[in-house]
Amino acid sequence: MHTLPQQLANGLLLGSMYGLIAIGYTMVYGIVQLINFAHGEIFMTGAFGGLTVYLYVLPDGISMWIALPLMLIGGALVSVLIALGAERFAYRPLRGAPRLAPLITAIGLSLALQQAVFNWYPKAKNDEVFPQIPGGPFHVGSITFGTGDIFLITAAPLCMAALALFVRSSRTGRAMQATAQDPDTAQLMGIDTNRIIMIAFAIGGLFAAVAGIAWGLKYGSIKYEMGFQAGLKAFTAAVLGGIGNIYGAMIGGVVLGLAETMASAYISNVPGMEQLGGSGWANVWAFVLLILVLLFRPQGLVGERVADRA
Repeated sequence: MHTLPQQLANGLLLGSMYGLIAIGYTMVYGIVQLINFAHGEIFMTGAFGGLTVYLYVLPDGISMWIALPLMLIGGALVSVLIALGAERFAYRPLRGAPRLAPLITAIGLSLALQQAVFNWYPKAKNDEVFPQIPGGPFHVGSITFGTGDIFLITAAPLCMAALALFVRSSRTGRAMQATAQDPDTAQLMGIDTNRIIMIAFAIGGLFAAVAGIAWGLKYGSIKYEMGFQAGLKAFTAAVLGGIGNIYGAMIGGVVLGLAETMASAYISNVPGMEQLGGSGWANVWAFVLLILVLLFRPQGLVGERVADRA
């Protein structure tokens, strides 16, 4: 049985991945009050974009140390283009429509992306083996890390720090904050709100691509349907942290990852709850946590940064 430190490390890694995906949900919601339920599939296409670069663009036998940055660029390019296309052609025409219309559109786009990869990508019907970084496993005391874990635990804080610096210090970041607070006033002050919204979608796609590559490196394979459950968990993480709060998205992801991992490992050891443990119940406990947070702190653990404009 894994030790407690190992389980905590596993939960932190899983939560970091959820947090990277959740940032896409929370940034888009914070600016346009839209839940982009196709974001899980944008995460999935980012993983397949990186794999495509490795299989069909780079020469055979190339070192993963050289291939990985190029895979990240390829995956990010695919995810960002799909995110921008979704914003421009699926969501922007419905911006003034009732909220149910873009929500249904997002679900339809999610299914369309999933089926496109299923039908057109070679071997996507089965688990597609993802190339691995050589080396490892690495041991720190009683904790074991794989090379994919090292990539994830490095990439997640760097991405979060870069985003925080961008939003706080850059002119575009301040324009994003102004648009999130009051888009009409921001437009009157000369801010191109359409451009700001596109940047929010692009950043979400970029972070989703990093998470998709990290998923492949950590688990060794990717599949066309991986985006549905991961996207649902990431949305849960965004709500846990406080939808619209970019810091809350990462915190919610970490809390959700820890809750899932610890419940899977230890809930079956509680007398009378032997049948409720194991990985099969991880999803159940994740949503039990969400229900409890919504009951006692509906604004999320950190709190919403964006006022409701409904």
